[in-house]
Amino acid sequence: MTAHDPRLDTLHRDFDDHGLIPLWTQREDLMPTVPRPSAVPHRWRWKELYELAARAGELVPVGRGGERRAIALANPGLPGLPHATATLWAAVQYLGPREAAPVHRHAQNAFRFVLEGEGVWTIVDGDPVAMRRGDLLLTPGWAWHGHHNTTDRPMAWLDGLDIPLSNALNTEFFQFGPGELEDRSTPVHSRGERLWGHPGLRPLGGETVPHRSPLAAYRWEHTDAALAAQLELSDEGHPGAVAPGHAAVRFANPATGGDVLPTLRAEMHRLRPGTGTAPSRESASSVWQVFQGSGVFHLDGRPHEVEQGDLVAVPSWTEVRVEARAELDLFRFGDQPVSERLHLYLTDATNPATAPGGNR
Repeated sequence: MTAHDPRLDTLHRDFDDHGLIPLWTQREDLMPTVPRPSAVPHRWRWKELYELAARAGELVPVGRGGERRAIALANPGLPGLPHATATLWAAVQYLGPREAAPVHRHAQNAFRFVLEGEGVWTIVDGDPVAMRRGDLLLTPGWAWHGHHNTTDRPMAWLDGLDIPLSNALNTEFFQFGPGELEDRSTPVHSRGERLWGHPGLRPLGGETVPHRSPLAAYRWEHTDAALAAQLELSDEGHPGAVAPGHAAVRFANPATGGDVLPTLRAEMHRLRPGTGTAPSRESASSVWQVFQGSGVFHLDGRPHEVEQGDLVAVPSWTEVRVEARAELDLFRFGDQPVSERLHLYLTDATNPATAPGGNR
């Protein structure tokens, strides 16, 4: 055994005094062999979330200052933080009868996914967009937006944003708009849909911003039809479905074919009863919501029963496998565009450490 050199203790104390930390004492924390996220796999029950949101609706006003009646999912592995994972923010937003949420904007990218209900319009950069069951609605960074409920019934939906990522990069900006929501119009189709919502057709005169989709609404009837067609074609022996009994689509920017938002990916999956996905891992984080049906999420080998509305956080490098009890429709969003653009995206199948000749 090599005798301990007391000069090493002195050296480490001097490092502390000068704001330094040596790599050799931190290597496993700084560069682990695989991702070791602080966030943990977790499931939230929609029934419980909605009941709490309704109680907040009776007690918490919507208006300038608080801005939104949004209740963030707080991952148990990230105590004190309103984050679903280290990079993703997910919340239930609740808008009461005839209420309006004031206009504001922020640097963070956002979307809304509607589990049930209708009668709310979101105004995005002056374009009124109807919110209905199964719709994905986009609010890109720096877009002015407010909401108004035209009915005598409350409505709740899922908000997803890249707030934790923006916080980590210190790129947060926020700006208040007018005190009152001025546009209360309720068109059936937004201007963006009227111009860009025609499959396979790109308007030659349509102006675009490269990093954001010009289409603010992705309607459920189109998503549903695409998933159904994949499964039907698979039954007929044609390619298209991800696997037998599993159809999936990615929501895409119609101008570029890329992701709908620069930092967030959005997908919809359909699993037939009795089918399931193969176990997989990826160096990206996701949040799933059950749109309809029931099943089981196996997260690092632990089963989590899910039903309509339930939300599931899947941090980076969590092994996930999904089984469908009844036909299962799942909405998923994640930070994959970021890790892909930085060339940091790996799966268990593409991890060099597990390739032939690599170190396991």
